[in-house]
Amino acid sequence: MNRKKVLVFSLLFLVVVNIIKQPIVMAAPLELTSKSAILMEPTTGTILFEKNAHESLRPASITKIMTLLLIYEAVESGKIQWNDIVTVSERAAGMGGSQVFLSPEEQIDVATLTKCIVVASGNDAAVAMAEYIAGSEEAFVELMNKKAKELGMKNSHFVNSSGLDADGHLTSAYDIAIMSRELITRFPEVHKLSTIWHDTLVHQRKNGEEITDLTNTNKLLKWYEGTTGLKTGSTSKALYCLSGTAEKNGLQLIAVVMATPDYKVRFQEVMKLFDYGFANFEMVQQGKKGTIVGKIPIIKGKKEEGEVMLEEDICFLLQKGDKGQKEKMQSHLEMAPFLHAPVKKGDKVGEMIYTLEGKEMGRSNLIMKEDIEKANFKHIMNKLLDQWL
Repeated sequence: MNRKKVLVFSLLFLVVVNIIKQPIVMAAPLELTSKSAILMEPTTGTILFEKNAHESLRPASITKIMTLLLIYEAVESGKIQWNDIVTVSERAAGMGGSQVFLSPEEQIDVATLTKCIVVASGNDAAVAMAEYIAGSEEAFVELMNKKAKELGMKNSHFVNSSGLDADGHLTSAYDIAIMSRELITRFPEVHKLSTIWHDTLVHQRKNGEEITDLTNTNKLLKWYEGTTGLKTGSTSKALYCLSGTAEKNGLQLIAVVMATPDYKVRFQEVMKLFDYGFANFEMVQQGKKGTIVGKIPIIKGKKEEGEVMLEEDICFLLQKGDKGQKEKMQSHLEMAPFLHAPVKKGDKVGEMIYTLEGKEMGRSNLIMKEDIEKANFKHIMNKLLDQWL
């Protein structure tokens, strides 16, 4: 490829805008009674509002977001399967607080136990899954704390998998938003469970079937249009907590409140956070995952050039009414002028760097669309023959 083609290829990318990753966009004029709170846009991780967001507090059953994350990871890795049968231990069956009334030696599949955790916040189901994955709840808690460290949850320490009050069992609104983001972005299928309002669990007892109603503890499903989840929590010491998720017009939000003094107020304050977010921000998409954005020359390949595509959806967060921000966005390409064969589909071949008024706002990977094998002698000779003819 000559220099003119390289220049044209580079210019193709100047119209692409990437995900903006930035800290707090603006301070929201919101009055909340919750001891701590946060509003986050999960695609970019942008914080739209916070109040004492890094203070360590008792999380109650919001703890189960981490439990769920580890369940989904265990399925993804092949360690467990959704149709695996779990035998409930006496310890799991004896858990207090919110429960789905599992009995010792009851056998139930992983998918059903997970639904019991999401919908009905079953402490017994959470412990049963913790024991199944790690061998004991204590070993599972070690995995929880390890994952928290990996995610950068600096103000969290877990003691159990359910969220029952325990000394040293603490996290923060910010950390809850982080693990909520990890769960819903990596495993969006969790929303199929977190939007179930009512279901039933059929127990196989010695004296016949017994049914437990599973009613979702998240009243946002009835009270707020666009709600997609996620998890409630309450104990006498933690008071009332909620990590709520919602989506409207392509904009997703995570709102977390902790230590709210009243059962209904936690929902009202999350709805207030949602209203603020949807009223003041919008997600603008400029490119879709898999879109071909240009070509790159391949040296000694069976093809002379290969197509380059976007690895992910390209979108960014805008404050409504500030359209000039989009126009000020600039981007430039960082990529080698050519590649040597062979190349593999999905190979990273470059990046787009996005800036706003000279400040870097984010980067986007460019990847190869397909494999391109190295040319062999026969291929080269056929190519020379074609050119001569």
